[in-house]
Amino acid sequence: MTGFDPETMIGGLGRAQSRTLALIRWVAIAGQTATLVVVHYGFGFKVVIGPALLVVAASALANSLFISRTSRSGAGEPTVAGFFAFDLIQLSALLYLTGGLENPFAFLLLAPVVVSAAILSFVSVILIGGLATVAITLIAIWHEPLPWNNHFPPFPPTYILGVWVSLAIGVLFFAFYTFRVAEEARQLSEALYATQMALAREQQLSAMGMLAAAAAHELGSPLGTIAVAAGEISRELPEGSPLAEDIGLLVSETHRCRDILAALAQRPEGDAVAFSQVPLSAVVEHSASMHKTDDVKIVFNLHPYNNKENIEPKIRSAPEIIHGFGNLTHNAVQFAVKEVNIETRWDENVASVTIRDDGPGFSQIVLDRIGEPYISDGRKGTGHMGLGIFIAKTLLERTGARLIFGNCDNGGAEVSVVWPLQAFRNLGSEI
Repeated sequence: MTGFDPETMIGGLGRAQSRTLALIRWVAIAGQTATLVVVHYGFGFKVVIGPALLVVAASALANSLFISRTSRSGAGEPTVAGFFAFDLIQLSALLYLTGGLENPFAFLLLAPVVVSAAILSFVSVILIGGLATVAITLIAIWHEPLPWNNHFPPFPPTYILGVWVSLAIGVLFFAFYTFRVAEEARQLSEALYATQMALAREQQLSAMGMLAAAAAHELGSPLGTIAVAAGEISRELPEGSPLAEDIGLLVSETHRCRDILAALAQRPEGDAVAFSQVPLSAVVEHSASMHKTDDVKIVFNLHPYNNKENIEPKIRSAPEIIHGFGNLTHNAVQFAVKEVNIETRWDENVASVTIRDDGPGFSQIVLDRIGEPYISDGRKGTGHMGLGIFIAKTLLERTGARLIFGNCDNGGAEVSVVWPLQAFRNLGSEI
């Protein structure tokens, strides 16, 4: 399992990301300096070079401060948002000194907005976008003349207005689009992390069952020896011995321990189920049994396709299958009115498990986006059902299954999980 933490995906930067952001800022500082020098000294255009270089120096100083504050522990959202705001102010000051919106580099005001939309929260993005719009407006009205040949006529106000409108629309569009793409990526990362955690938990439970069975087997012999020795001592004690009661307690507790170990050795979580080949219907029933409730009845049906006498396929009870079917059953029970029907079918080529509930069924909006994390269902109850289905779909597809979502003819949701039988043969080596 990875050390990924979804909380770091939004609202701040780790050390590596902070270094990347600082490096980008150094490149911007070098580019600004080179542009000012080339325009002023190379092309001979009269730039207010002193104040402009001071503005660039302020950016270099701020970047050094940013590096010193984030070199050990990364940067929190207020720090990152503050430095993006400074970048906007610094670039606006530089554009004010070099022609305002007449300067062809005015489009660079969009850069802090786009980057902030990718890594900051919605509120911070709104604030950065608002600041960018204010900055664009101010330098459109007040700015120093563009440093170029004075023989050219000034730009007409209509052109400046067009540049302002294009930049304002750019701020709105790029901020919204980048934030949505980044938010969906964050949700997907969080959902994958939840899938990893669920799978790790199932694997841990299987490992604990195996360990318990192994411990019961290994402890059986020494416990039997203790029981025999205690019985011998009990028989050899004279009547009325003060040790008789203690020896009797030792014998009874030894028998109790032996019964507990025997029960552990026979528990279904042990390796007999986790790694042996068992019928598909048994795995499905085991997965669904953890989600039974008093209000909703779970009915199991199994029969081959076309009523042929084919032997039911056997599979290894992998954690992916147990947890995947558990999530699908939980979702069906959550929205069912009275009954959930789970049907297992097979032939010589494929096997399938279909889960049907008698609830209102999937809405069309959900069917169009099924399998995506964090989508809301319009069925009864509140909350998000997308993450559970996303985890189930991801885990079951790892076993070679294909999932089909739909609604029953008489209402209610229907989910079919279909495997080619070859996937069962490869299950032990691929997972």
